[in-house]
Amino acid sequence: MHRKLSILLLFLLASCAPAQSMTTLPLPTATVIATATTTTLPEATATITSVPPSPTTEPTKIPCDPHAVDYCITDGHFIFQRPVQPPNYASVDGTYRYASTANGTRDPHHGVEIGKDSGTPIHAAADGVIYFAGPDKEARFSPWANFYGNMIVIQHADGLFTLYGHLSKIDVQQGQAVTAGEKIGEMGHSGAATGSHLHFEVRHGAVENYFSTQNPELWLIPESDGHAYYGALMISIVNAASQYQFAKLTIARYPDSSTQPDFPYYLDTYVNTMAKGDENAAIGGLQAGRYRIAFELNGYLYERWVEVQSEKLTQTIIVVK
Repeated sequence: MHRKLSILLLFLLASCAPAQSMTTLPLPTATVIATATTTTLPEATATITSVPPSPTTEPTKIPCDPHAVDYCITDGHFIFQRPVQPPNYASVDGTYRYASTANGTRDPHHGVEIGKDSGTPIHAAADGVIYFAGPDKEARFSPWANFYGNMIVIQHADGLFTLYGHLSKIDVQQGQAVTAGEKIGEMGHSGAATGSHLHFEVRHGAVENYFSTQNPELWLIPESDGHAYYGALMISIVNAASQYQFAKLTIARYPDSSTQPDFPYYLDTYVNTMAKGDENAAIGGLQAGRYRIAFELNGYLYERWVEVQSEKLTQTIIVVK
């Protein structure tokens, strides 16, 4: 599936939930907040006033403001194909997500890891031109030489770039035009890699700035379980001054009307040096359904109930004391 590139980082907001106040309670008690619903203005009725008839008036949507409601559901900007494709498909490694430190054991992560056997084909995430292809001999794309090993950087439209690191083989050269899904190299463990995997990044603007990265899970086209496509969740944890706050989140799906959650996800917010965009936590690969976000901060237990939809992005902003 191929979609047109866009850098509109302000999402086209398609639906929203009615405003509800954030519950903050002294530990250990937490209050369940009812799941929010989606509302829009009623469709305007077309009226014939003359011959020929007047054009039909389109319905007006209520812009969804995540500062005023529990969550918003948008189309997101899922424009990049997955660089590892079937039959070799592999998901993003959940133990070392973007802007995490793997529980303090590693440096903050500027991309995501996709693990598979050495020699697995790597494909261009979108149409573009090869900006760089070769060994990472100089500290050009990171503060360290030979950090990415054999690497490829593709320049796309609108100032977007994708980076592919730790390759065992490179099939393209600088200046070459490539199309979405085209094989550009093979997976390996060159550079500062521990085991065979692909290090994948999305950068915007100054590509050689190590801190120009974006969370790839908010740009990759949602994966499918063979029956339905997954959705993604974008979270902002901020104080009253809109400053990002670090927290350890538990995110669990409650299927149907069940009081028992599915397997929970444990997610850290971004390290402070990388919390600079529209969010400080994000996770993709979520089945559609009702989710509870919970965390403890400053002696309070916070929770937020949100809905995740197939091929959509759910955005929520939680203000803490």
